[in-house]
Amino acid sequence: MITTPDNMRSARMLDRVALPQPLRCTAVKRRLSQGCVKSVSSFITMALLLSACSPTLTNEGKASKQDVASGWQIDFFDDFDSFNTDNWQDQILWVNNEDHCYVRDNQFNTREVSNGTLKLRVVDTGVKRPCDNMDKAGKKHPDTQYVAGRIASKNRKEFVKGKWTARLKVEDSGQPGMFPAWWLLGARNNEPPIQEPDETVCWPMTGSGEIDIFEHHSDGGPDHYAARAIKNLGYCGGGDWQALMLVQQTSLGEFHEYSVEWVGKELIFRLDGAEVYRNADQGDQYPEPMFAVLNFAKINDSPMSRDWVMEVDWVKHEYWKTMGSGL
Repeated sequence: MITTPDNMRSARMLDRVALPQPLRCTAVKRRLSQGCVKSVSSFITMALLLSACSPTLTNEGKASKQDVASGWQIDFFDDFDSFNTDNWQDQILWVNNEDHCYVRDNQFNTREVSNGTLKLRVVDTGVKRPCDNMDKAGKKHPDTQYVAGRIASKNRKEFVKGKWTARLKVEDSGQPGMFPAWWLLGARNNEPPIQEPDETVCWPMTGSGEIDIFEHHSDGGPDHYAARAIKNLGYCGGGDWQALMLVQQTSLGEFHEYSVEWVGKELIFRLDGAEVYRNADQGDQYPEPMFAVLNFAKINDSPMSRDWVMEVDWVKHEYWKTMGSGL
């Protein structure tokens, strides 16, 4: 089920994402990370500046070839110029006793792609309507006036370990019932849609493990999010949400980069590139391919005064590339 990523739109990607290199001038790197390179010619200019910033190797202080060449390499990038079905699918299911109904194909403007960003919404339609969402036991969601968007890279883009990052924002956070999230799930998970023979593993067992990179639960008020690994207690449905959780303050109404990375035994959570939390000895608990999920949920029947929106600028996955050692 692990896919080989398609060729990425490299020019657009270079405009929006800083390429990882260990030796860079701080100012130049900041311009790349902020998306200041807007053309091929500008990128060439920046590349020349970066090459000038690289240290000269001397006998007293040589940088190894491994140090120079190793680092994170992008193998999947989506900047939402369109909704690419090679990368994502609408995920239609009922979980967590959520109050809304997930809908397909941007119905009610719940999964809009425009002006280079994805907008996932919860919308109050004003009238209760039938909902076809089913839970894992086959129970059908009751009629509801609320509809929402949820997408997953399941059976499209799935990777073993590495680094996942999304740049996103949620305006007017803290509204009662809000529950937007950016997270990962094991590719053998047995929840809808079931599309492959090996999708038989119940949550949160190995093969169906969960990592939450960004999750805003409105009960805690505005401008905070949770990041965590779900601790597997060893049986179906047995997941500890609290034991490995960080609650982090930040301005949710502004764009930030939310990421998790793991190569070995530790999960490292980052906010705008800075480490904010680390789950020691948890990396090897997720050996399976994992897919990404972006969704905006409504978890109670509180009234809404306006549509809720999570806006996503881009999503990427990277793998750690290590070159041969030596000087």
